[in-house]
Amino acid sequence: MPASALDSTIFRDIFSTPQMREVFSDEYRTACYLEIEAALARVQGRLGIIPEDAAREIESKCRIENIDFSQLKAQTERIGYPVLGVVQQIVALCEGDLGEWCHWGATTQDITDTATVMQIRAALELIERDMEAVAAGLADLARRHRDTPMAGRSNLQQAVPLTFGFKAATLLAAMQRHRERLKELRPRVLVGEFGGAVGTLASLGADGLKVQAALMQELGLGQPEIAWHTVRDRIGEVACFLGLLTGTLGKISMDVKLLMQTEVAEVFEPFQPGRGSSSTMPQKRNPVASLYIHATTALVRQHVAALLEAAVADHERSTGPWEIEWIALPEIFLLASGALAQTRDLVNGLEVDAARMRANLDITKGAIVSEAVMMGLGPYLGRQRAHDLVYDICREVAKTGTPLVELLARNPDISRHLSRAALERLCDPAGYLGLAGEMVDRVLARER
Repeated sequence: MPASALDSTIFRDIFSTPQMREVFSDEYRTACYLEIEAALARVQGRLGIIPEDAAREIESKCRIENIDFSQLKAQTERIGYPVLGVVQQIVALCEGDLGEWCHWGATTQDITDTATVMQIRAALELIERDMEAVAAGLADLARRHRDTPMAGRSNLQQAVPLTFGFKAATLLAAMQRHRERLKELRPRVLVGEFGGAVGTLASLGADGLKVQAALMQELGLGQPEIAWHTVRDRIGEVACFLGLLTGTLGKISMDVKLLMQTEVAEVFEPFQPGRGSSSTMPQKRNPVASLYIHATTALVRQHVAALLEAAVADHERSTGPWEIEWIALPEIFLLASGALAQTRDLVNGLEVDAARMRANLDITKGAIVSEAVMMGLGPYLGRQRAHDLVYDICREVAKTGTPLVELLARNPDISRHLSRAALERLCDPAGYLGLAGEMVDRVLARER
């Protein structure tokens, strides 16, 4: 009976994805254990460390269909770890005493950590796929709305104009940085572990590093330069990466929620019949995806903090911090996958109301371009005098509702320097977009 939202039949595909759940399932994790044990036997048989017939027999029994999960559950509860239970089942399946060579020279943590890295490798492939889809959606928005003017906002107040393409491109640039982070961290993170009891490979004598190198080659993982049983920066780095990535997704959801407000109504989540409706208010169109993105990304950050506790481990094999990872790491990936899936669909189907954006630029009667006016008057009046004069006029605009351009044109200190036509140009929000378009182009050029 599922008890959490991540496993709930009702909620699980809102907060995570089937593909990511599979990667962190009991079956996938156990299959990784078996793949490692089979590869270890194969390598050791090839190097003459264990008998070749034992290696073949062990490898033949390392099949997920051979594992009794009810028995494994009981073994894990008794022993405290699942790896030994898996090994015991393999040994029992092998002919004669050939199975006794299984797990030769390894320790539980070698298999557990290497399996975790294999899960991370598969999970990062899913993460990357959805990152690319989000980036593609943002690139399309930046391209289509390169020159679509809208209000830039500071402290939730209209500040100066920008373009919706610029807004999308700032987020796209963040996704590009996340892409670089992912590329950089893979060689550091996708490194296996095989060190024996305290990491010195003493159980294999002079053959230890040869076995380690061959095993990692078999598994397609990097070879560690030294054991990392209780030095957990690799796991911490991938978690922190997901914290940064989902922080950007949370930013996207926050802006969409605010822009969907009735009084703003500049963008909308993709329309689906009945989605976001209220049980009592038929007119409502709630930002459902953004709500879920906000929730999942907040939880990712909390789990990252918990997981980093595992970095404070005692001596060469820890007494508890390690187990934090067993809980936190899968949930970080599951929640991140849910946030990415919701964001992917959101940005690729986002509805943009360019006309409403333009209309909202006019609600301050021109005050949104007061900076442009101040800068235009600065050469004639001096910056501070221009600032104070425009400030007083903007207060009059707010009080009377008279358009800014009208009050500017009536002021003799201004009209003697700037014509009505010049003032109208200064008061056009679409004319005060700075280098937004050029910056959008730079981000899009990186995408191409």
